[in-house]
Amino acid sequence: MYNPFLKRVFDFIMSFLGFLLLSPIIIVLIVILLFVNNGKPFFFQQRPGKKGVPFNIIKFKTMIDIDSEKDEEVHNLSRVTKVGAFIRKYSLDEVLQLVNVLKGDMSLVGPRPLLMEYLPQYNTIQNKRHDIRPGITGWAQVKGRNSITWSKKFEYDVWYVENVSLILDVQILLLTVKKVFIKEGVNSDENLTMEVWKGNI
Repeated sequence: MYNPFLKRVFDFIMSFLGFLLLSPIIIVLIVILLFVNNGKPFFFQQRPGKKGVPFNIIKFKTMIDIDSEKDEEVHNLSRVTKVGAFIRKYSLDEVLQLVNVLKGDMSLVGPRPLLMEYLPQYNTIQNKRHDIRPGITGWAQVKGRNSITWSKKFEYDVWYVENVSLILDVQILLLTVKKVFIKEGVNSDENLTMEVWKGNI
């Protein structure tokens, strides 16, 4: 039986091994981004975890800073640096979330943690995505990543929560590796980042 404890054990072991395996790439990216981003290689942001409890997600910094908080500027693709675009295309910005998995904030597989301001906008069914820890990758990511609609993304998230298993997690991880290499779902500039969710209209 794949209970939360066994899922946590699986997450810890696999993320620890993954971090060791990817450590040379992580070190190289840190050095490059130290120069590209004026000494700021990391990006921290508060995201909702299990039951909506906030935690600080860590990623590689791929966008330039701005002063404005307007949605159209915060999510403007022109803010993505050239190095950042390459990092996003191969999902390397997500690698540091292995630290979040080791800490217990996240799981390897689960619904992606979105923005805190989205929390009041979910309906009852969509909010089920917070019944488990968020993941670095998930069913929605291997089903289309940034190229699918928000409603479909939430549908896949809830389906995963209701059908979580070890076999499904292994399947999603293998599909994630495949999709990262072929860049499926992020093969155009428009899909480098997901559009802002305006809620259930």
